[in-house]
Amino acid sequence: MEINCGCKEVIISMKRYVALLRGINISGKNKISMSELKNCFIAHGYSDVLTHLNSGNVIYSCDEKEEIVLSNDIKSMINEQFKLDIPVFVILQNKLEKLLRKAPAWWGTDDKEMYDNLIFVMPPSTAEVIAEKVGDPTKDLERISIFENAIFWSFDRNKYSKANWWKKTASAGIGEMLTIRTANTLKKIVAM
Repeated sequence: MEINCGCKEVIISMKRYVALLRGINISGKNKISMSELKNCFIAHGYSDVLTHLNSGNVIYSCDEKEEIVLSNDIKSMINEQFKLDIPVFVILQNKLEKLLRKAPAWWGTDDKEMYDNLIFVMPPSTAEVIAEKVGDPTKDLERISIFENAIFWSFDRNKYSKANWWKKTASAGIGEMLTIRTANTLKKIVAM
């Protein structure tokens, strides 16, 4: 967007971001209504705010900033407004779209027997550290593929409770370092 302020042209670089809040509205814990969350984002100066589902997916626009700075700003905003200490992962919407294009061929297909997720690793941790802590995926039940600081993960819907990654990604010491979204949710988010 260009603004003519009379003396010179100023170019404001607005970018579209996705904020993924970890662990809200699960089993009655950490409740935040999406309309209140949207209003909180707007009140803090973010624009074109949309939410998707009740699990803390917020798409918004703002001046270009580092993703970690935005994560910290939103985390503080949520703590102040809702009195919750919620980890927040922020990614540029077009970066998320590019990430989804790098998915392995087995991920995000129409195979109804498989459940496809993308694990976003919260800085300063790394995907490699998570993979090392969790261990190998269970043979014939699940698959993983690391790309940059995300992990594409698929598992058999009918045998998920036997899958190593299913058990360990929510465990203490690991679950706090990541947030997970389904392939379908992410495909909808990049289209918003």
